[in-house]
Amino acid sequence: MDAIRKLDRSVKGRVALITGAASGMGRATAHLFATEGAVVAATDINQTALALVRDEIKSEGGAAEAWTLDVCDHAAIKRTVADVAARLGRIDILINNAGFGGFHPIDGDQYDAIWDRSLSGLLTAQQRLIRAALPHLRKSDAARIVNIASTEGLGATPGDSPYSVAKTGVIGLTRALAVDLGPEGITVNCICPGPIRTSLTQAIPEQHKTIFAKRRTALKRYGYPEEVAHITFGICLPAASYLTGAVIPVDGGLTIRNA
Repeated sequence: MDAIRKLDRSVKGRVALITGAASGMGRATAHLFATEGAVVAATDINQTALALVRDEIKSEGGAAEAWTLDVCDHAAIKRTVADVAARLGRIDILINNAGFGGFHPIDGDQYDAIWDRSLSGLLTAQQRLIRAALPHLRKSDAARIVNIASTEGLGATPGDSPYSVAKTGVIGLTRALAVDLGPEGITVNCICPGPIRTSLTQAIPEQHKTIFAKRRTALKRYGYPEEVAHITFGICLPAASYLTGAVIPVDGGLTIRNA
């Protein structure tokens, strides 16, 4: 009988580049990785909030550096990724978390502008970050890419087509790149959060959150950013070496309910 293989469950010393790290799921993910010993390269468009997250992590004894980044800016992506690698010496993990809402009806006056921004920031930015980070990821012995999509990529909400299309594209990008990069041992996986307590859902009245969650989810509640962060963390472990191309709903059972 073969001996049980001992797989590495530590990210200590590895560099994790996390976009959209100033709030919500990105902030929770940055804190978790730092707590587990990773060096966090945190990016966000909100410079003030980003600096606060960096300082929070450092005050807790973690390692983090911050880069202000608008993921819709292609040149800025290339500069930032290059600077992260130069300053921190490596990139082992890329978490494409940056996002924003895109609700607008198809016949609305601003539809084209919101469509263009949604595809640029939610989809095109992810492939650009991957392409920029790839030379550095190829040097890692446990390279991990996690793309944050949404359950809106698995279904659709009325009036949300720009966001839904972009998130569906993230799922396709994940699967395609898992095939392309698999021979190199680089895993590419996708998280699809459902109803989570983030800035995107903050304006929804608590009563409406409760009604929705009880009607649509198996767990009958909204999720917390930390619950998404822990799933993201798990698939970035060196031990998660045979999981790639996966699309993982973290949605309290929303997508498995028929009624």
